[in-house]
Amino acid sequence: MTLLWHSHCLCSSERQNIVLRITTIETAGQRKLVLEGKLVEPWVTELKKAWQEGNLSLNGHQLVIDLCNVTIISPQAEMILLEMKREGAQFVCGGILNKHLVRRIERKCKC
Repeated sequence: MTLLWHSHCLCSSERQNIVLRITTIETAGQRKLVLEGKLVEPWVTELKKAWQEGNLSLNGHQLVIDLCNVTIISPQAEMILLEMKREGAQFVCGGILNKHLVRRIERKCKC
């Protein structure tokens, strides 16, 4: 099994705190974007760029978005996640609020 791993951090320039980390893990049949931190602007825009770049070269891989370590999801981020779901992405998450958000996105996709 081939495993490719790429990670980049998006940091707050004011405090140099990591606000969002996006790690890409690719196996034989799956590309997983592991998100850690806060999904708020301006990081939502960076997530969209990472998704669009990764989506172009899926080559039959399943796109999975891992939200297990996301602490905040803004309304703007929710709209990007909805776009991702409509394009076929699957979500993995933990925590009551993130699970509720994913269920709400899935319901919107069925409409």
